[in-house]
Amino acid sequence: MIDLDDLIALVRNYNPHTNTDLIARAYDYGARMHDGQMRQSGEPYFTHPVAVAAILTEQHLDDATIVTALLHDTIEDTKSTFGEIERLFSTEIAELVDGVTKLTNLELSSAQSKQADNFRKLFMAMSKDLRVILVKLADRLHNMRTIRSMRPEKQAQKARETMEIFAPLAGRMGMQWMREELEDLAFRVLNPEARKSIIRRFITLQRETGDLVHSITADIRTEMDKMGIDAAVYGRAKKPYSIWRKMQEKDLAFSRLSDIYGFRVICEDEADCYRILGVIHHRWKAVPGRFKDYISQPKQNGYRSIHTTVQGRDGKRVEVQIRTRQMHEVAEAGVAAHWAYREGQRVKNPFAVDPAKWIASLTERLDDEDHVAFMETVKLEMYTDQVFCFTPKGDVIQLPKGATPLDFAFAIHTRIGNSCVSAKVDGIRVPLWTRLRNGQSVEIITAEAQRPQASWIDIVTTGRAKAAIRRALREDDRSRFVRLGQELARAAFDQVSRKMTDKALRTAAKMLAVPDEVELLARIGSAELAARRVIEVLYPEVAQGHADEVTQRPVVGLPSDQTFRRAQCCQPLPGERIVGITYRGQGVMIHAIDCPALEELESQPQRWVDLHWQPGRHPPIHNVGLCMTIANDAGVLGRICTLIGEQKANISDLVIEDRKPDYYRILIEIEVRDVEHVHLAMTALEAESQVARIGRARDLGRKP
Repeated sequence: MIDLDDLIALVRNYNPHTNTDLIARAYDYGARMHDGQMRQSGEPYFTHPVAVAAILTEQHLDDATIVTALLHDTIEDTKSTFGEIERLFSTEIAELVDGVTKLTNLELSSAQSKQADNFRKLFMAMSKDLRVILVKLADRLHNMRTIRSMRPEKQAQKARETMEIFAPLAGRMGMQWMREELEDLAFRVLNPEARKSIIRRFITLQRETGDLVHSITADIRTEMDKMGIDAAVYGRAKKPYSIWRKMQEKDLAFSRLSDIYGFRVICEDEADCYRILGVIHHRWKAVPGRFKDYISQPKQNGYRSIHTTVQGRDGKRVEVQIRTRQMHEVAEAGVAAHWAYREGQRVKNPFAVDPAKWIASLTERLDDEDHVAFMETVKLEMYTDQVFCFTPKGDVIQLPKGATPLDFAFAIHTRIGNSCVSAKVDGIRVPLWTRLRNGQSVEIITAEAQRPQASWIDIVTTGRAKAAIRRALREDDRSRFVRLGQELARAAFDQVSRKMTDKALRTAAKMLAVPDEVELLARIGSAELAARRVIEVLYPEVAQGHADEVTQRPVVGLPSDQTFRRAQCCQPLPGERIVGITYRGQGVMIHAIDCPALEELESQPQRWVDLHWQPGRHPPIHNVGLCMTIANDAGVLGRICTLIGEQKANISDLVIEDRKPDYYRILIEIEVRDVEHVHLAMTALEAESQVARIGRARDLGRKP
């Protein structure tokens, strides 16, 4: 969770005159009101309001909006009241929090309510102050980013609601970046196979054509330099959902789809926009019918830009957007640009629309505007298809699309699922991760000694199977977790010079809404709950004082004569948050901030050094371990090695950990530049149909 100092620093980056006392009081009040509440992921609930506030700082919003984000769930979910917030903060903030609460209480996903009516309710609720919807959109964005902790049926409901209401609303408000991210997050839930298909095709295209983004960006910059025009050029590949939607709307195959890549040219004044347009049309052939001038005819939400599509390298169509810096700020923030700060000052952007006039114009036209146009209808397969499979006796088992034999086993009975060792589909033995199809006959093979494995969680799709697997894993590991939790808790108590007693643990369990002290220790041992959290709820003054001491000691970076090494347990990469641990006579060992090995060092804070990667000051090559489960078919291992090479990553070691008739489990060590490089390699490998599972070795508990 982002702490108070970090949040204030984020605000100060764009508003040096921020009211830090107001934000600090809101942070402390929100933490106190939500104390003991937990998210479905197991995190303290207050991590959510803080994350929402952090999202809003990216849009450079005012203090009142940031404070509203910190308090947006207090009236709804705690004993807090409108009057108390008004007394402690201000009427403005109390009304904003109340407005967000009213939006939350709208039954947006009601089957009886038309989508257009839902939008009407939203606009009416936010008509007093548009900032309430900015907070609500940030709230939905964070919930979608963390949606995997929800039940599958809840994920589907929230994803549909996001696709139908919140993503189009963000687009209407000009916040295109948020719309695209919301759509892609919802797409990941609603149609994961389609999304993976787009990614696979995109990787194939990159393999065939090379890095077009880099080459075309360089071409445009060269043309700008020739004409002496000062402009920044940016290029990117469009989001998977954006590509998918165009394929559906235009009924085109991926290979025939144009403008998969988008480019922006940002300059200083309007006259340069038209000069740049002339340069681009002179250099490349314009595509007829694909030119739009939103500078002379701005969109209602304030959006201004010139759009043109040209035939770039090798005849590939690319879309180019041309705008000034001020236009770009509105294009990124939309209506939110009205409140945004720039270079430390609340400067009026001449292109930002007046929110009051904007909302008034929308509400006036709600009854007249065509609902289809207003809703920006999304053509997407929203509802999960069902598959029907048969037991050997002929009984029908209904499962969601994408279900596996393991889902089938748990659907019959938890005991069958727990003891499943393999399966036959239509008489042929198949891996447990095989996706079932309609009409197949499934036979589950069991063994009395078999117990669920942690890897099964990623294989199954049904909530029933996941819950049963987690329950079995907890039972198997409970005694080990309790013992480990005792050691971690004792170390945390010793760290603040307090004695761990059964009474203290019972009190902490009650304050943290945990059934009893044994369950508390089990959660600490399983890393569901940090031992320091127990200290924080029992001795807040002591815990805060200790945290202040630790905060004062760490430094950013290392002395020039200090040696350091990367820890092999977590293999941190540039781009990841890191921490250093000092060793006498051996320098500093660099760990990823979430490395489990750090728990053993919680009682030795004097050895911790706060570090971050410095660009250009680290070796260009780093080893990192990947653990993969692949099909045992001819040529699969060769394709894996080829894919890694195509991503410009070198294989330094390869070990086959487990060999079965139908699959291999392998550990590959590759050389990469940074965390982005390893993510690119993993994305390419994950898209390979014969790869069942892939992850960083450290995340899967493997020794690199």
